Amino acid sequence: MPFRLLPKSSKFFDYFREQNRIITEAASALGAIAQGSAEREAQYHLINRLESEGDAINRAISHELSSTFITPIDREDIHDINVAQEMILNHIQAITSRVGVYEFPHIRFPAKRMISNLKAMVTEIGSMLANMSGKKEVSQNIKQVKDLKNECEMLLLSGLAELYDNQEPDNAAILEAMKWTHVYDRIDKAVMRTWGLAKSIEGIVIKNA
Repeated sequence: MPFRLLPKSSKFFDYFREQNRIITEAASALGAIAQGSAEREAQYHLINRLESEGDAINRAISHELSSTFITPIDREDIHDINVAQEMILNHIQAITSRVGVYEFPHIRFPAKRMISNLKAMVTEIGSMLANMSGKKEVSQNIKQVKDLKNECEMLLLSGLAELYDNQEPDNAAILEAMKWTHVYDRIDKAVMRTWGLAKSIEGIVIKNA
């Protein structure tokens, strides 16, 4: 395929916004599971389908990047946003898989709150991507994402402390703690990956102002 000499500036931005739409929908489905949705099985299937859609967009961006000579922002920035959004979606799917496999009767409050914050963070990322394409500032967005990330850090510590606040744990309690530690770890990875993406977008906006 021949290289295009001039970029279609909106192409990559459209892909980014579509990625974010998928991530936000997946985060919403995960939130519904955390809130005890009666349609939990349907939410699991939805997240798996969304992950497949995300994979397709990830490949489309990579293909577009390889066949476009001049890009609207630096090539490495396009690559980094693409990879970060793909990883956030993968983390959401991983959280969902663990919750499904472990069959928790309910979701602990710290995890539930972290999942809610994650949804809010990816929603703010959507606004940041829109502002980036319009060359608008993102300072308020980055502040909101940072506040949500900081709250998640406190919730993580609280959640882990709660798990191990048992002076004489039996085997069942130890197993439960191990399962929840795996879930908290994946939620934390999703949160930190989202925070990293927010900082990257902020840097791109400043660089291209």
